[in-house]
Amino acid sequence: MMITLLNPERVFGTLEQDLTRAFSRRQAYPPVNVYASEEDVTLTSEIPGILPDDLDISIAGDTLTLKAERKPIELEASQTWHRRERGFGSFTRTIKLPYNIESSKVEASFDRGVLRLSLPRAESDKPRKINVRTA
Repeated sequence: MMITLLNPERVFGTLEQDLTRAFSRRQAYPPVNVYASEEDVTLTSEIPGILPDDLDISIAGDTLTLKAERKPIELEASQTWHRRERGFGSFTRTIKLPYNIESSKVEASFDRGVLRLSLPRAESDKPRKINVRTA
């Protein structure tokens, strides 16, 4: 029978790494999910507190840039903060996509703070089959 003892140094080291990762300010904002097929890329991003008209989305080739600013909440003179965890300020997020995008065909929607972009692959970037002639 073998008894395995926990190594406290290893356990606390792993816990410290997990907590640092969870509470690190270095995490990119806003968080995004990007998934692709041969035909298009879909991007979703949670951006609460931003109005759709305040989003600046641009595409150049295979690079997408999101820009916006979340304004601070103004309190009335009789109010003071009890807890303030949500950030404010401007952000810019640049994402390299897996291929060039047909920017004239991009579709964007915004529902309950979630941005969704459908980014079709540029025709010029799609793989083409080359036919080989015989002599």
